[in-house]
Amino acid sequence: MQEFAKQMREAGEESLNTISLAIAILAVLVAIVTVLGHRTHTEAVLMQGRASDEWNEYQAKKIRMESLLVVMDQMALQPTVDAKASAAKLTEYKAHIAKWTVDLKEEQDTANEYQNEVKLAEAKAVRFDLGEALLEISVVLSSITLLTRRRTFFFGGLALGVVGLVIAVSALMVR
Repeated sequence: MQEFAKQMREAGEESLNTISLAIAILAVLVAIVTVLGHRTHTEAVLMQGRASDEWNEYQAKKIRMESLLVVMDQMALQPTVDAKASAAKLTEYKAHIAKWTVDLKEEQDTANEYQNEVKLAEAKAVRFDLGEALLEISVVLSSITLLTRRRTFFFGGLALGVVGLVIAVSALMVR
């Protein structure tokens, strides 16, 4: 083992240890960015589900409100046996409609907020994905150095890794 280490030192292989360490660090960065990207994609999917639920609730209340408006129109057009009871029912229905009108506005606002969060998460995810891809390419390029002994691959890979890392970090700045 010592003889092999001596041969490597004599052949100038010791500096490849630094390159190997840098490749390992790049691989760890790939793993971190990958996890962040996956979590961001999951966040987008969850927010989309919440937005869909909110829109479904909005539509259900809107349909109930429209149905009640039709009933109110029919009550106004038909003769009644008990005018007081009809007036009381109309008042009750109007209260429901007033409440649902407020509820609809709130649910619409909430659904729009969730959709904005989806767009934000997707914008972040795109940056994490691009950063991940560039970091993966940098690992491959840097690894070619170990085979070819040409440092240009290492420096090119390192430069690409820095660009990928900057793009991935920029995802944290998206607001």
